[in-house]
Amino acid sequence: MDKLKLYFKSFFLILIITFISCNKEDISSVEDQNFNKDWLFQKEAPDQAKSITFDDTNWRKLNLPHDWAIEGPFSNKYNARTGGLPVHGIAWYRKHFTVDNKFSQKQISIEFDGAMNNAKVWLNGEYVGERPYGYIGFELDLTKHIKFGEDNVIAVQLSPEDLAARWYSGAGIYRNVRLKMNNSVHIPQYGTYITTPKVTSKSAEVTIETKIKNAGSSVSKAELQTSVLNAEGIVVVETTSEITVNSTSEEKINVALNVENPNLWDVKNPVLYTAISKVVVNNKVVDEYKTKFGIRTIEFDKDKGFLLNGNAVELNGVCMHHDQGPLGTAINFRAKQRQMQIMQSMGVNALRTSHNPPSPEILQACDELGIVVIVEAFDEWKMGKVKNGYNKFFDKWHERDLRDMIKRDRNHPSVIMWSIGNEILEQSRKDGWKVAKMLNDICHDEDNTRPTTVGFNYYPAPFKNKLAYEVDIVGMNYWPENYNEILEANPDMILYGSETASLTSSRGVYHLPIEYTERHSTNHVSSYDVIVGPPWAYPPDVEFDAQEKCPKSLGEFMWTGFDYIGEPTPYGGRDNSTHGYWNDDWPSRSSYFAPVDLCGFPKDRYYLYQSQWTTEPMVHVLPHWNWEGKEGETIPVYSYTNCEEVELFVNGKSFGKKVKGKDFTMIPAEYHDYEKGMYKSKYRLSWNVPYRPRSIKVVAYNNGKEIVTKEIKTAGKPAKISLVADRTEIDADGNDLSFITVKIEDKDGNMCPLADNLVNFDIQGAGTLAAVGSGDQTSLEGFQVPKRKVFNGMCLLVVKSTESAGSISIKATSEGLQDSKVSIQTK
Repeated sequence: MDKLKLYFKSFFLILIITFISCNKEDISSVEDQNFNKDWLFQKEAPDQAKSITFDDTNWRKLNLPHDWAIEGPFSNKYNARTGGLPVHGIAWYRKHFTVDNKFSQKQISIEFDGAMNNAKVWLNGEYVGERPYGYIGFELDLTKHIKFGEDNVIAVQLSPEDLAARWYSGAGIYRNVRLKMNNSVHIPQYGTYITTPKVTSKSAEVTIETKIKNAGSSVSKAELQTSVLNAEGIVVVETTSEITVNSTSEEKINVALNVENPNLWDVKNPVLYTAISKVVVNNKVVDEYKTKFGIRTIEFDKDKGFLLNGNAVELNGVCMHHDQGPLGTAINFRAKQRQMQIMQSMGVNALRTSHNPPSPEILQACDELGIVVIVEAFDEWKMGKVKNGYNKFFDKWHERDLRDMIKRDRNHPSVIMWSIGNEILEQSRKDGWKVAKMLNDICHDEDNTRPTTVGFNYYPAPFKNKLAYEVDIVGMNYWPENYNEILEANPDMILYGSETASLTSSRGVYHLPIEYTERHSTNHVSSYDVIVGPPWAYPPDVEFDAQEKCPKSLGEFMWTGFDYIGEPTPYGGRDNSTHGYWNDDWPSRSSYFAPVDLCGFPKDRYYLYQSQWTTEPMVHVLPHWNWEGKEGETIPVYSYTNCEEVELFVNGKSFGKKVKGKDFTMIPAEYHDYEKGMYKSKYRLSWNVPYRPRSIKVVAYNNGKEIVTKEIKTAGKPAKISLVADRTEIDADGNDLSFITVKIEDKDGNMCPLADNLVNFDIQGAGTLAAVGSGDQTSLEGFQVPKRKVFNGMCLLVVKSTESAGSISIKATSEGLQDSKVSIQTK
């Protein structure tokens, strides 16, 4: 028996070694290299920086992705609309690299996921291409300019302009870069297109269109081996096809595969499959291409709404700009994943990528988390909103940019719509429909499985001028009171709130008495969340009510999920001559719009959305309970819950129960006539109580039974620092992040809600400082220094792993406070 066991062990060991060897041999002919490391950077370098002989000895060394603007400094000489950061100027990136002679027969290309902005690329002094739109990925063929076995120099010039966007765009090669070395016969960029036209619980038809490119000088006969793997990596179906590809040409192969008992992708079950496409020439694998996808069906019905796998799903959505708060725009998967996890905890199931093509990383995160996405292409068409916007490039580049966006993103199961524009000025033109039709047709040509949409902010202009009839689904920005009117006039139309409830607030700020004006001497906005905001804004309650009264609406996408850098509405005066912002309200430099601040810390409004969009019992109470000097004065107390009723206790004394939907809170509301009025909200419970220090507590009930409670205690003097890491184990890959919440607490562990202590950080071991922040929209402190003043008791530290496994030790100190330490392990 022992000999038999030894025989089988030897047999399987040989089998495994053979399998590994075959795999190595198969893929050795295909090289896709991460090209992010060891770049050289210099701002305001001369034009000669494109030359291979240019002396770059003293240039700064760095790894990509990189956003030079987030490094600052903040200054009021820069535009407040883009965050008071240096998003414009000319900068160069150079990289020296060698390609071994063994690759001399390869097709060499470089792929950028995005470079902000007006990218121009040279290799060894020879111009190879450009792409003005910083949000779109592009690939350039380097083959004829490569010097095999010698030093090569790639040079990238970026020249983003001021007022090229209405928000903080970042600057630099801010997304990932790859060097691709293909055989002459290979699958090109965006080479597969996967659809699932027929799906039941028992079987699914998976159709895969694969492009095969022959860059060689002779006809080639090839074999395409296509296999589908489930989430466990097990092959569930496979097939082989033969094809002949002429020299310097491209062909397509379409295969239909049947997957038995498919595991359907859903917002509650985001399971992914993998298609592996192998190109075989003369019995040798010359290319291997992997595509993640999901098996699911989507349908939009004027009566039933959005159907995912036949089930109605109301879209609880957010719009999001692409920056990652204190980290800037330099893409990081963990940062994007964390953002969407925080959104999902608020009840979000949908994202609108406002107002540009997203990074691949955010779509990967949404695929994996189960969040559906509207991918948006443009904020401008031919008519510009800002001085140097996309309208400058529209005529030449719009078709290529739009097609590339769709080809890149159409295999993501999370993507459910293509948005061709946001608040485009052509709404006011009688011939604006022609541009809408042209873009709509491009979308249908590239992908006929998803509808098109636009976020319209005029009314009734897009209907009068026919633009609304040139897209499949109509999005309305800030017109909740007109949903039913629009649908009554257009009974076959499908509609949703593409941008809603642009309310503003600052985390932990409460102005008493509750104010209804737009400005405050501190440049902060109260978190009582009433009408403080721009003239088009309205409280979330108004949208909740409008969605209930219009059951045919698909749902809403509120503005915005996270605060973002730039566009510091309601501060910053608008300069109509340049479509920009004056800086008379400096130092406001980032937005106030979101229920979550720039660091990802929830504001009170987060819980108002959670009370409507989640079912796990929750209750929230505001404001804080530190009102020294206001003893005996009346304090408004609000509570948000998804339970039936809430009872408020102040220092143990009951102030009575309030029933959700029956007891109303009067809040000011404002509509498009700009006249203020009062709105009767059934989504908030409120009490007016005299202030006495100690505590406030809310108890939520269902059927008279206590379900969940929340208590806020009056905090004493700041005594110590608390550090809590979102993850204490991260990958030692040089990119993974740990987000550490920093709180100032009293001696009993209560957070001090008014604390503004300066905290210093010391980071040792296998990690480095990635960013600091506080969520204060007026702070001009740098994001990349090892210290931060807390804002209303909290700030954030972000640390990044190195490529060496080990421990990261973090110590936080502040004068007069007890120190705190935390350790992060990297593996």
